[in-house]
Amino acid sequence: MTMVMMLTTTALITVLMFIAFWLPNTNQDMEKLSPYECGFDPLGSARLPFSMRFFLIAILFLLFDLEIALLLPTPWANQLNTPSTSIFLAMLILLLLTLGLIYEWLQGGLEWAE
Repeated sequence: MTMVMMLTTTALITVLMFIAFWLPNTNQDMEKLSPYECGFDPLGSARLPFSMRFFLIAILFLLFDLEIALLLPTPWANQLNTPSTSIFLAMLILLLLTLGLIYEWLQGGLEWAE
């Protein structure tokens, strides 16, 4: 049984490698050869000012991504000796981040158009 699984896996890997090698379109055109610069025209001036809105959205994304990372172990907190302490601390973090989001919203920091 193990030998059959190894042969099947090896055959599948080989077939997928050949498909991945022969399937892509290798014709180079101007669109593929041009550098990609985050949606900006790479042929213009390099000194164009950036909108601070982009940085705000990036920071908010990182903040709430961190929130998810901090709250991820919360279900396992039930296995601890004092699960109420862990859940309280997680809810405190969530409350602080929510208050920060509300403050940012009320200050108009999330409005894209001025």
